Amino acid sequence: MADLQITNQIKMLRFMNGEMTQKELAERVGVTRQTIMAIEAAKYSPSLEVAFKIAAVFDLPLESVFQYQ
Repeated sequence: MADLQITNQIKMLRFMNGEMTQKELAERVGVTRQTIMAIEAAKYSPSLEVAFKIAAVFDLPLESVFQYQ
């Protein structure tokens, strides 16, 4: 079975929302910029709470921000 991973649209969503920086998103979510960077690069899967907070920043449902492939 192939490795499944969580992918995301964070980089595109940040760009579409006034070119929001990773730092700005991190401050709004309550995590570090390094955490956002790792999640965005799919090197780290966010906790459910953090994933919901990120989706809320963009006012989107969770599945519009994150995909499980």
